[in-house]
Amino acid sequence: MSKIEMFRWWCEEVWHKGNLEAIHQMFAPDAVTSGVVPELLMGPDDFYELVSVLRSHVGPITPEILKTVEQDDWLAVMMRFKTSRADNGAPIEVSGQVMLRYQGDKMVEAYNHFDYLAFFEQLGLVPQDSLSIFLTGHKLDWV
Repeated sequence: MSKIEMFRWWCEEVWHKGNLEAIHQMFAPDAVTSGVVPELLMGPDDFYELVSVLRSHVGPITPEILKTVEQDDWLAVMMRFKTSRADNGAPIEVSGQVMLRYQGDKMVEAYNHFDYLAFFEQLGLVPQDSLSIFLTGHKLDWV
């Protein structure tokens, strides 16, 4: 199976079906992922917890692979995730990117980017257009 085929299987199992055991099937036990949470390196167990928390906020997730580039042991992917809010069903669409290094059929390194700001805006946890507010130099004041 090619790297992109393995990644498509991963997206279907983990993100779409919610089969979190697939995380341990595809990640090497000593795999490290970064970029999911700034300044935090995550192993398979940490990633399992993160996916559980993210999924608790939303309905079924449909991952869409937009672009891929393979080179040697590496796979780079640009993605879009479509889902809905768990509380009211409002649609959510968020982009992300990941670079993965494989050894055989296991992921051993992952560098991730996920548009958390757009995600939390669409969940209603931060104001809409927060990025525009930040670009003006204003702060969000929490009382």
